[in-house]
Amino acid sequence: MASVAGWTAASTQGAFPPLPRAVAQSLYRRMRAVAPAAGGAIERDRATDPEQAFADTACGRLAGSLDDAGLRALGMWTHHWCMRFYDDDTRVGRRLVGEIAARPGLGWTADEVHWMLRESVSAGPAAADRFTLPHAAAAQLPPADELASGRWPEVEVPRQRRPDLSR
Repeated sequence: MASVAGWTAASTQGAFPPLPRAVAQSLYRRMRAVAPAAGGAIERDRATDPEQAFADTACGRLAGSLDDAGLRALGMWTHHWCMRFYDDDTRVGRRLVGEIAARPGLGWTADEVHWMLRESVSAGPAAADRFTLPHAAAAQLPPADELASGRWPEVEVPRQRRPDLSR
């Protein structure tokens, strides 16, 4: 399981400049607003048919009920949750991230994209889908805020290890 350090990941030196504390606090405040509903939806969807149409899932209904700002916060919270607890249990969360990443016109900000990139880099290569949402969000940035392609960290897809069940 990979883990990120939350505020520490948002404020330490690395490939991206640290976010000002007020900006990071604003991001976390918006994510905390959607966290109870998101956590509940993910838990309900874990117990259902994984082949169910997204719109018919609890996560799909939640995503459909939010405006663009709420959907960005939901995407950021889910991205954060997946990066912290990346394992087989994040299947539902990764699906939600993928669905949000596919939505055009959400109006991502450069600060949101930088924060997600820092989270993704902190998670390391164990989290194979860690750049799904940051890449999609960066593609939606206005030209003045676009990230230089040379600033993207290398993406390494890990090999999946099979547990030795012979013991």
